[in-house]
Amino acid sequence: MPECPPLPPATPGPALAALPDQILTARAGDGDQESFAELMRRHTPRMLALATRMLDDRQAAEDEVQEACLAAWRALPAFRADAAFGTWLYRIVTNRCLNALRARRTEVPLHSAREPAGTNPAELPERAAEAHASVRDLQRALASLTPEQRACWVLRELHGLSYDEIAEVTGTGETAVRGRIFRARRQLTEAMAPWR
Repeated sequence: MPECPPLPPATPGPALAALPDQILTARAGDGDQESFAELMRRHTPRMLALATRMLDDRQAAEDEVQEACLAAWRALPAFRADAAFGTWLYRIVTNRCLNALRARRTEVPLHSAREPAGTNPAELPERAAEAHASVRDLQRALASLTPEQRACWVLRELHGLSYDEIAEVTGTGETAVRGRIFRARRQLTEAMAPWR
């Protein structure tokens, strides 16, 4: 198969836009680059949001999503359609992000949070400092989760996937997913207790 096709323009042709993922996936598996580009147009924004939340680094997230695109394009002929294309792509992106998190586990960079833009420039500096500190503490709490807990928590709380879907994406059982989410919620609640 050729390299991953470039993403299509923001507005696809009406014929492709009307087709369901299943048909586009089958066509893309046969080498149809336009069908694959339409699939990427549909799913890339969610995948980029997932990767950004997991990695807390927009550039690293873009790199992982691009690599996931290449991996999906190369593996598409072998895709058996046991799951929806979107779920399969979630799994590829999640696995790439987990590997990236494990690789940097010893050095998790904490980016300084931007202060929220106020509607009134005369807002109290104390409120801005407090907001900055709470965001920083939340970032630290998220960074302290294991990569597996973080992936499950992000997929559940920020992407709204069901436990069954998360189990499929992460390649684990539903019981393990529930346990990871429970432990992540408990750890985050404890870490953020001073802010309540």
